Amino acid sequence: MSDVTSDYKKQEKRTRICGNIRNGIVYFFLCLWALIVLFPFYWMVLTSVKSYGSYNAEYIPKFFTLSPTLQNYVDAFTTVSLGRYLWNTLFFTVVTTAIMLVVITLAAFAFARLKFAGKDLIFTLFLSLMMIPNELVVITNFTTITNLDLRNTFTGLILPSVTSVFYIYLLRENFAQIPDELYYAAKVDGTSDLRYLRKVMVPICKPTLITIVILKVIECWNSYVWPRLITDDPDYYLVSNGIQEIRENGFGRENIPAMMAAVVVISVPLVVLFLVFRKKVMAGVARGGTKG
Repeated sequence: MSDVTSDYKKQEKRTRICGNIRNGIVYFFLCLWALIVLFPFYWMVLTSVKSYGSYNAEYIPKFFTLSPTLQNYVDAFTTVSLGRYLWNTLFFTVVTTAIMLVVITLAAFAFARLKFAGKDLIFTLFLSLMMIPNELVVITNFTTITNLDLRNTFTGLILPSVTSVFYIYLLRENFAQIPDELYYAAKVDGTSDLRYLRKVMVPICKPTLITIVILKVIECWNSYVWPRLITDDPDYYLVSNGIQEIRENGFGRENIPAMMAAVVVISVPLVVLFLVFRKKVMAGVARGGTKG
């Protein structure tokens, strides 16, 4: 009996050691990968606090600085219209996301709960739109917006981005997981479809809605091709297009620290947004991949 106990303890110790070694290797590579991913952000912030003279004096790049300065951030708001670019982007992002949220919620509810002729066929054709390359859509949208004389307007910027086939599909799958009995019970009580959507379905699928909102905000904030194509008036530039304007007509191609300061200012809102809502994003993605 004592031999069996001794063998069991040895086996348990050996298993624990192997587990610790395996976990150590996994954590080592995770830390290494984290350093690789985070290093560009560190280098961006480091460069933004270096003076123009000290940056150009570095024949070999240094990984730290003993004389940080915030003058580059002051220049970012005074030399160019960075404040205007930020306001334009904020307005574009908020309005586009709000309109899109209403559109996709109503569309997802219709495909998930309402019954009408040809619903499955229409939804299949709707999903097939995801197969169309974005470049073709951009060309069509550009022609339409130009014919409507909406270039260099916020309306022209916003209209092509107020819906998303993927987000409708994601939200429809979440709505479909809600038991039909709740809907039938609500209809027996005389609840309208819109009230049922607002009081029952939206609260239940709140994590997914938050995830969609955050992803749409990131998409709008980083939008480059469409704003660059549809606007040539600096009064309507977004931050992504403003970076090019800063490089060409602001600080110049050589003032890298000032440009990095502008990039940090532009990046901070998205980083803060993700850090604040990261758990909601993970919950929404996990729910979207769960059936039943």
